[in-house]
Amino acid sequence: MTDRPTLRSSLPDPLSSPPGTSVAVAPPPAGQGQPAAAELPLVAAVARGVALIVVLPVRLLWELIAAAGRLVYRYLLTPTGRFLRRWLLAPLAWALHRLVLLPLVWAARHLVWLPLVWVGRALGWVARTLVWLPLVWVGRGLGWVARTLVWLPLVWVARTLVWLPLVWLAYALVWVARTVIWSPLLWLARRGLRPPLHALGRALRWLAEHLVLRPLRWLGAALTPLGRLLRRGIGALDRLFSAAFVGLLSGIGWLVTGFVRLVVGFVRLLVAAVVGAWRAAGWVLRLLYRWLLRPIGRALRWLWRHTVLPLLRAVRWVWSVTVVPVARGIRAAWRATVVPAARWVRHAVLDPARLASREVLSALGLRR
Repeated sequence: MTDRPTLRSSLPDPLSSPPGTSVAVAPPPAGQGQPAAAELPLVAAVARGVALIVVLPVRLLWELIAAAGRLVYRYLLTPTGRFLRRWLLAPLAWALHRLVLLPLVWAARHLVWLPLVWVGRALGWVARTLVWLPLVWVGRGLGWVARTLVWLPLVWVARTLVWLPLVWLAYALVWVARTVIWSPLLWLARRGLRPPLHALGRALRWLAEHLVLRPLRWLGAALTPLGRLLRRGIGALDRLFSAAFVGLLSGIGWLVTGFVRLVVGFVRLLVAAVVGAWRAAGWVLRLLYRWLLRPIGRALRWLWRHTVLPLLRAVRWVWSVTVVPVARGIRAAWRATVVPAARWVRHAVLDPARLASREVLSALGLRR
């Protein structure tokens, strides 16, 4: 807060104070000069003038427009709306509801929906009684027949004549195999074959060691120099085969190169043949155009100029001589008969009727 005094000019309200009333101006505080005290009445006079010339007419015009709008809304629009709602819209809605909607609903319900419901129930009853229940009874009967006369006898036959004999046969075969075959074989293997086989194995081992392994050792010691010679011979054969393989590869490369050259020559020959055929086709097409298509085109153009074009010109002349005058006569007759009658009806009948209806509506307060 500061102790500096605030300068306030007591400007009158142009709407509250009448013109010509003297306005008391507060004296300027101490420390102010004489020019500020002289300018203050001039500013107040300008403000009062602007308020009286601009603000007051605008405010009065606005109030007048608002009052007129309230009067129009209260005494014209509201009664008109009430009248239309009470005497036009409500009866029209009642008539539409009573005379259109309710008959349509009754007709749709009693003439469409209920017959469809009855037809659907009848079809459902017929389908259930005449189709589904007989099918169910037939299915149950067939199932009982199949179970009683087919399945149970087959099961009994399979169990009695197939399964039990097979089980007994399997038990018998197992007992026979165990008693007659497996036990003697096991006794024979344990008592009769094991010692001879053991002795035979020892004899075979001695024979293999003295008749096979030792001679093979002596033979290996004797064949070692021969093996070295054989290895050298195999090396020489390897080098020989390598040289032969390299020569074979060279020959294959030469053959491939010759084949590639042959293919390239064939492709060149094919390209030359295609180019020659293209040029020959162009020459043939040029000759065809020169000696066939161009004469045909000229003949067609001559026919167009000397047959179709004169015919079109004749048709246009006939059209301009016959149809155009008739159309112009019809248009002139229309303008001479129908147009004046329509104008007379509009000016003598329609316009007075429209004016009379407008005056009647204005007199009844239904139209502004």
